[in-house]
Amino acid sequence: MSVITAPACTNALTTDNNAVSLLALTAQGLYCSQADLYIDPWAAVDRAIITHAHSDHARPGSKAYLCSTVCAPLLRMRLGEIQIETLAYGEALIHRGVKISLHPAGHILGAAQVRLEYQGEVWVVSGDYKTEPDPTCAFFEPIRCHGFVSEATFGLPIYHWPAQTEVFAQINQWWRANQAAGRASLLLGYALGKAQRLLAGLDPDIGPIVCHGAVEQMNQLYRAAGVALPATRYSGDLGRDFAWSQALIVAPPSAHGTTWSRRFGEVSAGMASGWMQIRGTRRRRSVDRGFVLSDHADWSGLLGAIAATGAEKIWVTHGYTAALARYLAELGYDTSIVPTRFEGEHTSDDIGEA
Repeated sequence: MSVITAPACTNALTTDNNAVSLLALTAQGLYCSQADLYIDPWAAVDRAIITHAHSDHARPGSKAYLCSTVCAPLLRMRLGEIQIETLAYGEALIHRGVKISLHPAGHILGAAQVRLEYQGEVWVVSGDYKTEPDPTCAFFEPIRCHGFVSEATFGLPIYHWPAQTEVFAQINQWWRANQAAGRASLLLGYALGKAQRLLAGLDPDIGPIVCHGAVEQMNQLYRAAGVALPATRYSGDLGRDFAWSQALIVAPPSAHGTTWSRRFGEVSAGMASGWMQIRGTRRRRSVDRGFVLSDHADWSGLLGAIAATGAEKIWVTHGYTAALARYLAELGYDTSIVPTRFEGEHTSDDIGEA
């Protein structure tokens, strides 16, 4: 097991001795020298491939972007008027001899794995991914390759997700109990991806569903992409006389405890995140209920996805990298750790989204 370090020189290609030169870590992030482009660069570059529209993967300032067709409206919403080229899932282009294609990552709407092929060598950069089915985005697609770059957000054996049906049943039951007690139900989930997945699992017959403006903005893009969501109401259209105690209000975590949330009267706050599996996280987040629902793969999901690639070389990034890389090395994989600028649990509404 080795650690890949970013050299000071912008396009230096020094990595560990066992890795091929198709990918390298530079001061701007992962770089493919043959195609002269970066994948989810940390800073502005000439050519960037973006795996998905969360802000720790989609940074502003680059001259040209490539992303999945479905991702493009989300990316424009985040970054404004930028130069974007798109590929449908499975479609390929040849750039400077490198065959590039994008494949579903199962993380959020439009999320893609990046497949790079050059002179018979195939590498896949997964971005963020989950292997559970999700009606709000394309399902994860395993891609055979020689080298695989995997996230490790929940790369510890303690992380094992309950069945989604159980989690949504818990949320709906919590909502009903709050109604009976005369409390509004404030459900916290990141505005892009998590909120829409939550909406798709709610029972709209229980009562009205209200959304924070940031969530409603993303709902519109999801609906435009053909994703079925229940009817929602924008919170800004509703006054204090609205029957908030009957409603379930979906909002980003940053909205909790603000003036915006105080107008709902008595509130029970719940948060949906993989971090809710750890004792004490709910208390740190100052919420009443925690629901274990993540848009990242759990431990078994990570191992299953990696095995399905058939890759011998595994680069591990973002999260519990050391633990996952050590375990993979014990299984016989050639593993390396790729540091990132976005390590650990973050407070932004979509950096470190889980």
